[in-house]
Amino acid sequence: MTNIRPLRDFIGEMTELADKGLSEPDMLMAARPLMIELLRTDSWLADPFAEAVEKSYRQYLLHCDPLQRFSLVSFAWGPGQQTPIHDHTVWGVLGVLRGEESSQRYVQGDGEMHPSGAIEMMGAGGIDMVSPTIGDIHKVWNASKTKAVSIHLYGGNIGAINRHTFSNDGTIKTFCSGYSSDVIPNAWGS
Repeated sequence: MTNIRPLRDFIGEMTELADKGLSEPDMLMAARPLMIELLRTDSWLADPFAEAVEKSYRQYLLHCDPLQRFSLVSFAWGPGQQTPIHDHTVWGVLGVLRGEESSQRYVQGDGEMHPSGAIEMMGAGGIDMVSPTIGDIHKVWNASKTKAVSIHLYGGNIGAINRHTFSNDGTIKTFCSGYSSDVIPNAWGS
C-alpha cells in the first residue's frame, strides 16, 4: 500500500507558500527544499502515476491548487524518450524520483535555437529549476536504459497553459500539454 503522507505534506506546505504571494525568485528558493524532501522517498507515488508507455513519455497530474497557483505532476519516461525543445512560461522546480534524466538548456539567437551550457545529468534526488527569469527553454530526456520518473512543480496549472516548442531552425509552435490521465491521487487517503 502506498504511504501518501509525503504528498499530502508537500501540498499543504506549497499551499502555505502560495498564500504568501512570494516573488518568482523567492518561490523557487522556498519550494526547492520542499521538493528535496518529497524526493527523499518514492514510496508515496502510486504505480498508475508512474506508468510509461512505448509511444511517448506521460504527464500525470498529482495536484493542482484550486486557484491554479501551482501544480504538481509526475512524468514517466521509457528508455530514450524525450521532449522537444520547449518553454514553460512559469517557474518550475523539477526533480528526479527514479532513474536518470538529462537536460539541455537552449537560447534563441539569430533566428535559431542554440544549446546553452553543458548537458545536465541528474539521478534520483537531482533537481533543476526553470523560469522566464533564470532560463525557461530546455529539452529533457531519459538518459537510462530503464524507466525514469520525475516530479515537476510549476507556478500554474501546467496542463492548461499555452506554451511553445522550438525547432533548431527557430520555428515556434504553440501547444497545451494537458494530462495523460483523468485520475489524480487521493492525497488524503492512507
